[in-house]
Amino acid sequence: MARTTPHDHPLTEGQPLYWRIATQLLDELRDGTIPPGERLPGERHLARHYGVSRETVRQALEVLRHDGLVATDRRGSHATLPGRPVENPAALTFPVGARAADPGAVDRATVAWEAPPPGHAQALGLAPHRPTLVHRYESAGADGQGRRTAVTSFSAVALAEVEELGRYRERADGSTSAQLRRAYDWMRKAGLTLHHRDAITPLAGASSVRVTRRVHDQYARPLEITELLVDARQDALVYEFTVPAAG
Repeated sequence: MARTTPHDHPLTEGQPLYWRIATQLLDELRDGTIPPGERLPGERHLARHYGVSRETVRQALEVLRHDGLVATDRRGSHATLPGRPVENPAALTFPVGARAADPGAVDRATVAWEAPPPGHAQALGLAPHRPTLVHRYESAGADGQGRRTAVTSFSAVALAEVEELGRYRERADGSTSAQLRRAYDWMRKAGLTLHHRDAITPLAGASSVRVTRRVHDQYARPLEITELLVDARQDALVYEFTVPAAG
């Protein structure tokens, strides 16, 4: 018997709400908002995204599962539509400004569970003085020049959605070594589509520049903010982005 999908029939007012949600979710799967093989956001977040109950989302997912468009395992539900998954943009190593492997460079990175800088708290929607995971990165060239320092604060959403980040809470004492170079990869594997915005500002009266990166997901929820200070007398800041072709 041939299978039917929500797109086999036009939407009508008489169709159940869950069928309409299945159609909207299928649209997002087909346009690449959620790449093939990537985990879907949880039912609670999908319910908030579409403005419906979790039960309606559960029924919509069941429609897509029945048609082989979504599969569910112990890690959650993921898209099974044909197509090549979006590759990791190679330049999105965490944090912004982190050096490529250089045996002569001196790098240090730690995590702490503490109140973030006031500007970070506001950007992440955190209450003043509320603690979160804060990552600090320091780097200098083999000659001691080109110093870079970065401070990153993660949002409550990032810590709740990304299991690998949440694990650091209990051992984030300010001295724990934590490069977190795969942080963006972890976010993507948690079903989050990442939107980056980098602002580069020269500092008046200094040879340094400040790079501020803000990252949010497909639902416009903030995930992290990073402020990087770079001694730019000798270094050049180079950003590369790989955007997969449509279709």
